[in-house]
Amino acid sequence: MTQMNNSDTLAGLRVLDFSIFMAGPVCSRLLADAGAEVVKVEPFSGDMVRQRPPMRGGMSTYFAQMNCGKQSVVLDLKKPEGVETARALALKTDVLLENFKPGVMKRLGLDYKALADANPRLVYCSISGFGQSGPLAGRPAYAPVIHAFSGYDLAHLENQGGEGKPAKTGLFIADVIGALHAHGAILTALLHRERTGRGQYIDVSLLDGMLGLMVLESQLAQFPMQEPRLLYTPLRASDGYVMIAAISAKNFEALCDAISHPEWKIDLRFSTVKAREQNWDELMRLVEEWTSTRSAQECETHLIEADVPCSRYRTIREAMSDPHIAQRGTFTRLGRPDASYLVPNPPYKMSLSQTHARQLVADLGEHTGTVLKDWLGFDDAGIARLQQAKAIIAKTA
Repeated sequence: MTQMNNSDTLAGLRVLDFSIFMAGPVCSRLLADAGAEVVKVEPFSGDMVRQRPPMRGGMSTYFAQMNCGKQSVVLDLKKPEGVETARALALKTDVLLENFKPGVMKRLGLDYKALADANPRLVYCSISGFGQSGPLAGRPAYAPVIHAFSGYDLAHLENQGGEGKPAKTGLFIADVIGALHAHGAILTALLHRERTGRGQYIDVSLLDGMLGLMVLESQLAQFPMQEPRLLYTPLRASDGYVMIAAISAKNFEALCDAISHPEWKIDLRFSTVKAREQNWDELMRLVEEWTSTRSAQECETHLIEADVPCSRYRTIREAMSDPHIAQRGTFTRLGRPDASYLVPNPPYKMSLSQTHARQLVADLGEHTGTVLKDWLGFDDAGIARLQQAKAIIAKTA
């Protein structure tokens, strides 16, 4: 069982997680971070990410970041015994999470309708590319496909000038956005259950999440503007680039004083918010004349001292090693002392509750026996029968 303490707000909450890859695992890890007992159900081959580099001490750190704090149970859902065991676990859980292609869980007899009568308090969350309804519900999809379909990639291309082909995809934004929405929906459903005594079904669409991400873009698609849109442009420094976002009148005036151009404050091109927006590219060209003669760090230091929002462009490695990140406890170190690695904690701090990455990174099937005993009251003989039927993988002491 998951170790509990009074500051683990979700202690005692059971989560049965059938999800793989990213969207589902990121969601269930957030629940584990708050103390929920998360049981990850994997096939005999394991989650595909288990073998993805980088590897550290024989463990994929990519997998560990998304799955730390969870127990691992291996069930073969192609075997009747495996499905029967999965159903028994589902009837004992508070939350069930899955991200299979729509229809898979129904064919297995593990869909919400098949479980809700026997477990009316169940909160059941399905994550899929296009959602569970609509003409495209059955279409296979991963985050790069959703980026393309949603308009995100072409909107990004338009912001870069609109020429050439869309950028390559390496950051799976749709998956993380979907995970965050699923996490919020699950907690909302749990609050509803607390008030009414009943669980409910949650349908999370990665496509819907991406469309919701593009707040201004979705409005401009309906009501195009004639004037050019304000875009925040990287400005050249002598050794890199800086981002300056002097948005408010106070920020703009501070910028003018900081780079010794107080006359811009009364320049008709820049003296009002609307004028600055219409002449933003010209303003940035003039500011770049100042930044290009200085190092990125010098620009950042000088402008931050003047209270102008600014940052030099950092690599991810540089950002992770910044003293601010260390002071906030943004990361937790996992793994053996001779093979450790950092994974991020949730990006919020709570005054009374602990939310942080847990040290457990389970081997494949490490907790099958333990969970079947704790949740279902199995004895060694019952576990052995499932092993003989090749319906489970259970680690032996």
